Amino acid sequence: MNLVDSSGWLEYFTGSPNAHIFSPIIEDVQNLIVPSISMYEVFKKLLIETDENTALQAITQMQLGKVIVLDEPLALNAARIGFDLKLALADSIILATARSYNAVLYTQDEHFKHVPGVKYFNKKN
Repeated sequence: MNLVDSSGWLEYFTGSPNAHIFSPIIEDVQNLIVPSISMYEVFKKLLIETDENTALQAITQMQLGKVIVLDEPLALNAARIGFDLKLALADSIILATARSYNAVLYTQDEHFKHVPGVKYFNKKN
């Protein structure tokens, strides 16, 4: 299984320099899990930078993967991971989701750079 964090989704939707890295992972919907918190982050960012129609189209694409809703066990696991690795809320939930589903986490967020189970890519400007 694969999980693309919000930074990867935004690269994909905006056609940014690293979009080609995330495209094949995102388009392999049979092996894609999508934390609901990522949907929140992507929708909000696209609302700010584009318009609601574009943001809704992005969410429709994200829903092609298996959407994982934050439940109590996942929330508690995320809190433990956040505490241990000193991660922010959304990052803790994303990493906990990846680990719960034995998924590889694809990201350009530098704080994940040396975390096991993560494939990190430098952000290009």
